Amino acid sequence: MNIGEVSKRAKLPAKTIRYYEEIGLILPQREPNGYRVFRASELHKLEFVGRARAMGFSIEECRTLLALWDDRNRASADVRALAARHLAVIEARMDDLRAMHATLSDLVTACAGDDRPDCPILSTLAADGAPPDREL
Repeated sequence: MNIGEVSKRAKLPAKTIRYYEEIGLILPQREPNGYRVFRASELHKLEFVGRARAMGFSIEECRTLLALWDDRNRASADVRALAARHLAVIEARMDDLRAMHATLSDLVTACAGDDRPDCPILSTLAADGAPPDREL
């Protein structure tokens, strides 16, 4: 398969596929004219990485997951540990987002949204109370 076909099948932009090759995540074969030739195994790896990235795994975590997938003697505990660490990161981000949501929700409720210049949203963002046109 050429890069256009594998891009379509893996649902990844060709630019991303070239980047993954550049960093050694995949290693397609090259024809004598320099064109990339993707085998089914590279397509599968690209799909694998696409799904892992969609779950928020970093490139390095994807590299580790691919290595674990390739290693038939792996311990599933290693895969589980990596996924559990990533899950903890996601949960922390969700907590942060919930806190941001609560703060912003309170600020939106507190803002009259009328023609007056007073705005608790801007006051909170400015925190020091200085007017926005002050000189630094």
